[in-house]
Amino acid sequence: MHINRKYYFVSKFDTNNIDKQDKQTIIIFRNYSSKMSDAAMILKIKEYCKFKSIKFYLSNDVSLAIKLDLDGAYIPSFNKNFNHLNYSFKKKFKIIGSAHNIKEIRIKELQKVDEIFISSIFKKNKNYLGINKFKLLSKLTEKKIIALGGITNKNIKRLKLISYFGFAGINYFE
Repeated sequence: MHINRKYYFVSKFDTNNIDKQDKQTIIIFRNYSSKMSDAAMILKIKEYCKFKSIKFYLSNDVSLAIKLDLDGAYIPSFNKNFNHLNYSFKKKFKIIGSAHNIKEIRIKELQKVDEIFISSIFKKNKNYLGINKFKLLSKLTEKKIIALGGITNKNIKRLKLISYFGFAGINYFE
């Protein structure tokens, strides 16, 4: 199930990096260092992405993503709440989320995400899975799977070893 869907995590508005992306790339704005979302900056990114025909999602704030009429929202693995299920949104609005283990995958399924990012496939951090554990986890859900964590131009070919819908990252896109 190889699809060319790509997700690029950004923490600031940089037109140079957005200009390098193709129309299959979805930009996800996530800035966990700032306590408050800057709606004006998010709207700037939204307008620029719209001009470039690139979809734009907001991380960890579904209600703001709906209010600003974005293409979707990303729910990180540490967000376990279900408040967004009370919201109404457009049919094309997508909710995606990440998970590191089977418990988090089940939570994302209950949160009714459309796609699950499983990490970390290559980045050797506390959530490191490697290819074999990634394969095992991805078979435990019917949701579309996005590979996340440490994907670079050097190891992108190794993704052919797994079944995935797309991939996400930061370093690959910069």
